Amino acid sequence: MNSTLTIREYSEELAPHFRDINAEWISSMFRLEDTDREVLDNPGTKIIQPGGAILFVEHETLGIVGACALQKTGATSYELTKMGVRESARGHKAGEFLLSAIIDRAKALKADPLYLLTNSICAPAIHLYEKLGFQHDAQIMERYGARYQRCDVAMRHRNGL
Repeated sequence: MNSTLTIREYSEELAPHFRDINAEWISSMFRLEDTDREVLDNPGTKIIQPGGAILFVEHETLGIVGACALQKTGATSYELTKMGVRESARGHKAGEFLLSAIIDRAKALKADPLYLLTNSICAPAIHLYEKLGFQHDAQIMERYGARYQRCDVAMRHRNGL
C-alpha cells in the first residue's frame, strides 16, 4: 500500500477534477472529440447512472492527481476509459495505483469483458496496461474501436474478470 496515495470515489464535488484531468491529457496529444466532451461534461449521467464507476487517486500533498472510469457498455461489458494522471504527479506511481484499483472494481462488478481503447502514441500507458493484465485484442477493436477517431489499439483484460 502506498501511504502517499489514496483512492476516492466519485462525487459531484470531484466531477470537475474528472473533466480537467482528462481534458488536460487528451488535449496534450489529441483533439477533444464530441464523445469526450459529452462524457467529461456529464460523468454522473454518462458513467455513474448507467452502472459504471469513477475512481480518483489523491496524493497526500498534491491533491487529486488522477481519474479513471468504468463505463458500462453492455449487460456485463465495461470499458476502462478516461484514465489520466496530472503531469505534476508523474513518477509517484499514481497511474499504476489507480489502474489496480479500477481493475479491482471491475472484478467486483463482474465485468466481462473489461476492455480499453487507446492510441499507439500512448506507449507508456500501453506498457502499464500490459503490466497489469491487458492484452491486445482484434475482436475488441472490431466491436468497439470505431467509436473514437484516434483509436488504433484495443485491449482486453486477460483474466476475463
